[in-house]
Amino acid sequence: MTTTQPPSHDTPVALGDHTAKTPVIAFLGTGRMGSPMAENLARSGFRLRVWNRTSSRATALAEHGAFVAHTPAEAVQGAGILITMLADGPATERAAIGPDGFLSCCPGLIWVQMATVGARWSARLAVTAARHGVTFVDAPVSGSQGPARTGQLIILASGPDRVHDMLTPVFGALGRATVWLGPAGAGTKAKLVLNTWLVDLVETTAEALSFAGRLGLDPASIVALLQSTPLGSPYAVQKATTMLAGDFTPAFALKHAVKDAELAVQAAYGIGTHLPLTEALLPRWRHTAVEHADEDLSAVYITA
Repeated sequence: MTTTQPPSHDTPVALGDHTAKTPVIAFLGTGRMGSPMAENLARSGFRLRVWNRTSSRATALAEHGAFVAHTPAEAVQGAGILITMLADGPATERAAIGPDGFLSCCPGLIWVQMATVGARWSARLAVTAARHGVTFVDAPVSGSQGPARTGQLIILASGPDRVHDMLTPVFGALGRATVWLGPAGAGTKAKLVLNTWLVDLVETTAEALSFAGRLGLDPASIVALLQSTPLGSPYAVQKATTMLAGDFTPAFALKHAVKDAELAVQAAYGIGTHLPLTEALLPRWRHTAVEHADEDLSAVYITA
């Protein structure tokens, strides 16, 4: 495992720094995470071609010099690096091999898959890429919309050594650190582990606050107590504060947290083990998501 730190984000990288060394980048998927990521690439001087299934969500990037394509195939024309940040594995595969798919025209492309699609889909997409002569890099990100906007994501990268140097400035525009974890697929596995930790911690936080209230205690006093001890991790304290305030403005939408928890459980089953804590929280989280899917995952406090 190797970790690289990007240049400071305080000084934008000039266009001339990249164009001689880095191919044009195609970026597919300009949703809540993808849009700020693509914007950071454009602001850092990369030549960018973008596509999104709902095209109106990509047009704002034209203001930053990006070419807005009508299809995935059009987006990758002339590009040397492709980044996908689409909703899930099926959506990514459709963009790759469906009508106007990007794999139909660009052998030699470096495909950086940065969405959380799960271990089985990551392996399936890697096989599809190899069949079309495309280098596959599995590099999901750790972080929510805030870090995506400020270029402070952590890149969980995995793929062949020969592409590391080319991708270093690209990842440097997106995140505060890149961790190379080995062959393609290791990045997704690490992301599943991290998100298992995250959802279990949020569930524990919600349960503890609800338990405190039912005992007749002021939950806010418990948060203050936790904050004064090693038990209160900064993330748990932050989520506890938003839970008590009833502020569920999405940083990480509940529907995406449910999806990632399900992917982790599936991956565990695939290797002959299971995740009892994560499995136990899923039924209530799915129920909560019926009405609160687009709110932050801390909304699970409502039903705790």
